[in-house]
This record gives sequence, structure tokens and C-alpha cells, in this order.
Amino acid sequence: MIEVVLYEPEIPQNTGSVARLCAATKTPLHLIKPLGFSLEDRYLKRAGLDYWPHVNLTVWECFDDYLAARPNNRLVATTAGNRGHVAAPYHTLTYTTDDSLVFGTESRGLPESLLDVAPVRLRIPIWGQVRSLNLANAASIVLYEALRSVGELDGK
Repeated sequence: MIEVVLYEPEIPQNTGSVARLCAATKTPLHLIKPLGFSLEDRYLKRAGLDYWPHVNLTVWECFDDYLAARPNNRLVATTAGNRGHVAAPYHTLTYTTDDSLVFGTESRGLPESLLDVAPVRLRIPIWGQVRSLNLANAASIVLYEALRSVGELDGK
């Protein structure tokens, strides 16, 4: 099953929006600590609205714990590509049902150490004068393309 992984998310509203996305698509959501907020944060709750009971949420102490629990998942790391990493445009990738879609922190992205171990790196093409897209927007774009690619848009 495709999963969304937020590595050390910082902004509760973004995480709440991604949680709502995951609830809408029945996609497991994994949060890797440290989190930049409390899971009781009112902004997090507001962004997720009343969908929190429908989110398949797991919080991990560190990324290594997540990896150990998912030895057969393929890591698909997202990157803005501005640090010299070769990354395929998200719409050209052949996704699998064992993909872990990994998104980095809002301020720093994914660390080099994680990008180095990910067998697949992808990016969302941007033509304007911005470094990256909002985390929740990026997760939406990539998740829906992954679901389309594996034939899961007709309802899970």
C-alpha cells in the first residue's frame, strides 16, 4: 500500500492538511519525530477538521525505526532538486503499491543522508520564481499521481 511519510514536519496546518488528504484517500500517514508542534495543536486539529478519526496515523521516534518496520517499501524521496540531486519529474515515475512517498521539513527539505539512501528521487517541476511548493500541495500532487499510476483512483 502506498504510504505518505512526513519527515520532521514543522507546521501544524500543513500536517493537518496532509492528514485530511490521507483520510480522503485511505492512505497511511507516518510522521517522523521530532515534530515542530504537538499533536494536540489546535491548528493541526483545525486543518484536519473532523477527519482525524479516519487517519491511519503512525508516529515514529526516528526515520531508522520507520525503515526497519518497512523493509520491503521503496523510498520515493521528494526534493526541490536545488542541491544537485538528480530527480525525475513526478509524473514520469512508474509508482508501485509498495512506495513510501517521503516529504521533508518545510524549511530544509530532506537531509542529504536520506536522499542518499533513497533509490528514487522525484521533483515537481516549477517554472516560477519560487524554491518549492507548500508541503500539503506537493503531497497532494504526488499522492494522486501515484494512486493514478497504480490504478487506485477508482476507490480504495
